Order: sequence, then C-alpha cells, then structure tokens
Amino acid sequence: MMKKIFILLAFALFTFSLQSCIVSQKPNMSFFDNPSYDYGDAQFTSINVPMFLAKPIVKRSLRDEGESEELINLITKVSDVKVMTIENGNAAMVADFAKYLKKDDFEEWITVKKEKETINFQAKQKGEIIKRLMITIASGSELVLVDVSGKFTADDISRLINYSEKNDLRKKISN
Repeated sequence: MMKKIFILLAFALFTFSLQSCIVSQKPNMSFFDNPSYDYGDAQFTSINVPMFLAKPIVKRSLRDEGESEELINLITKVSDVKVMTIENGNAAMVADFAKYLKKDDFEEWITVKKEKETINFQAKQKGEIIKRLMITIASGSELVLVDVSGKFTADDISRLINYSEKNDLRKKISN
C-alpha cells in the first residue's frame, strides 16, 4: 500500500513539474502581462522550458552531433529559459519593450540586422556575471523573445556566437 502511495505521489509531482513546459496563449514575460497596455491584435504564445528535462536532452544531442565539450559545458550554466512569440506585434510595442528592459537594468550588447530580421541581445549582469540574457528577434509584425537566466560570462556568449557562425559557414560550404 505504501509503495502505491509513493508511486502515485511521484507521478503527481512529475506531472505537476511538466506543467511548466505547457504551451500557453498568455504572455510569460512581465512587460507583456500589463493589463493597462494596449497590445492591439497581438497574439502571444509562451513556452517555459523546464531545464531539468531539457539539459540532459540538449547535452546528449550535442554529443551525438560531435560538438565540443566546451559548448556542452555552457549548457550547464543556464538555469531557466522562457520563449515567447508574438504575432501581429508593432514597432511601438518593440520600442516600449526596449525601454522597459533599460529601466530593468538591461544593457544593450549588440543588434544584428540580417535580411528582414533584426536580432537584439541585451544582458542584465552583476559585475562580470551575466544573470539574464534577452534575445529579441523581430521580423515584420512577428517577434520572438528568448529570456535566458543563468550565470555566465561575456566570453561564454562570445563562444556561443562563434559556434553559431561556424555552423552557418559549414552549412553554406556543404550546400
């Protein structure tokens, strides 16, 4: 009887923890849950990624693809990831969000314009340690926001960007 109760309790806890990765139609970032702000026709899709589930999968996938241990070790520094897409967003909303981030002590690091997309990296750090990295990808009226929490350095981010650029170059060469 005790074993059945334990299994039932473990299953309930596991199910409860999975609810954090359920896709929602409500915003999961504080600026976008303000009831007095007019978001117009914007439609939100939010995903909270439970890191205790994602880290082992990502690490194994990177190892299977033959990636370096250095890149795999960067994954261990991430503690939380939130992703939100916005359809029918507008330029004013993006500008207001940028102002909000600035008030919340985020520093703009880099903005990259690539074809019709604008990719913006902003970081919130304490000393040399980056606590949060906000990546905003805007393409027309569509936005993708990625909020990464953890403890990493500018060198870690640089290595990740270099890795991404090398992968893009490999894909172009192989095509």
